[in-house]
Amino acid sequence: MNNIVPQGSASMDDQTQQGVEGVLQLGDYRLQSGQTLPNAFLTYETHGTLNEDKSNVIVNPTWYTGSHVANRAAIGPGKMLDTSQYFVIVPDMFCNGYSSSPSNTLPPNDRARFPLVTIYDNVFAQKRLCEEVFGIEKIKSVVGFSMGAQQAFHWAAAFPEIVESIVPICGTGKTSPHDWLHLEGVKAALMADEAWANGDYREPPTVGLRAFHTVNAGWFASQAYFRKGMYKDFLGMRSETVSEFIDNVIHGFQANDANDLLAALATWQNSDVTNHPRFEGDLDKAYGSIRCRAMVMPCRTDLCFPPEDNETEVARMPNAELRVIESDLGHLAGSPGISEETDQFVSQGIADVLNAS
Repeated sequence: MNNIVPQGSASMDDQTQQGVEGVLQLGDYRLQSGQTLPNAFLTYETHGTLNEDKSNVIVNPTWYTGSHVANRAAIGPGKMLDTSQYFVIVPDMFCNGYSSSPSNTLPPNDRARFPLVTIYDNVFAQKRLCEEVFGIEKIKSVVGFSMGAQQAFHWAAAFPEIVESIVPICGTGKTSPHDWLHLEGVKAALMADEAWANGDYREPPTVGLRAFHTVNAGWFASQAYFRKGMYKDFLGMRSETVSEFIDNVIHGFQANDANDLLAALATWQNSDVTNHPRFEGDLDKAYGSIRCRAMVMPCRTDLCFPPEDNETEVARMPNAELRVIESDLGHLAGSPGISEETDQFVSQGIADVLNAS
C-alpha cells in the first residue's frame, strides 16, 4: 500500500536512497484484544546515525494511509527531524500495507478477518524494535502527526521512564465521539458498495472507495480551505472545481487497499490512552502519567482534532504546552511537505522541545 508523496518532497526514486529499511519479525504477537496475530512483523526505516550512548533517538510513527515513505518529507539534514543530530526511527503502523496488514496476512487472519489492533499494540511492538534491534533504552522524543500523534501520547503514557519528550501534531490520545462518528461515516460509505463483498472482493470496490474518499475529503481540509480556493492546488495536482479536486484525491490514494483502510480506521476509532491496566479508563491517571515535556500542536481549523480536544488533555499533563498552528489547511497543516509556513512553525515547536529536554 503506497501513499501520495507531499509536494516539495523528493520523488519516490530519490527517496529510496534516504534511509535504511528493515523488518522485525514479531512471531505470534499477542494483541490487547486477547487474539494472537501469527507471524506478525513490523517494517521500519532509519535515518541518521545512532550515537555512542544511544541518546539521540527520535521515534517518528506513521499516520493514516501513510508509511515510512511519506515521513521522509520531514527527515534529513537541517529538516524538521535533523539527521545531522538525531537518529530517526520510522516504524510503520500495523494495517498500513507495509507492517502486518489485512492485505499481506495469510488466512484465516487476512482481509476483513484481520483482528483489531490498538494504538498500544503498535507502541508495544515499536518498543521491541527499539530494544531488540538497536539496544535503545531511552527515547529523546516521539514526534508524530495524526495517528502518529496518537502513538506519541500512548508511548509517553505507557513508558514514562523511557520517553523524554513528545510532540503530538494534529492528533489526540483518545478519539473523540465526534471524530469516531466521522470515521464511522466514511467506513459506511465504503462498505455500502456491493463489490466490497464483506472484504472478500476480487477487484477493488471502486464505487465504495470513491465514496470513502469523497466523504473524508470534507474532513481533512477546512471550510476556509475550500472557500479560499486552496483546493485548486492539491499536492501539485491542479483542479478548477471541487469535483476535479475529488478526482485528484482519489487518484492520490488509489493504491490504498480497502481492507487496510478499514483495519487502520478501526485502530483510529479505538484509540484510547486510558486503555491500559494502570489507568483503567481514568483520563486523569493516563494523562497525568505523561510526565515528560510535551509540545502539543493542533491546527486551529482541524475538523478531526480541533484544539479544544487537546486543551482538555494538556490540562491533565504536568509538563505540557499547547501551541496552536494558525492555518486554513485544517488537518493537512500537520502533514510535512504541504506548506512551508506550517512546516517552519512545527519545526520550531519540535526544536524547542528537543533543546529543553
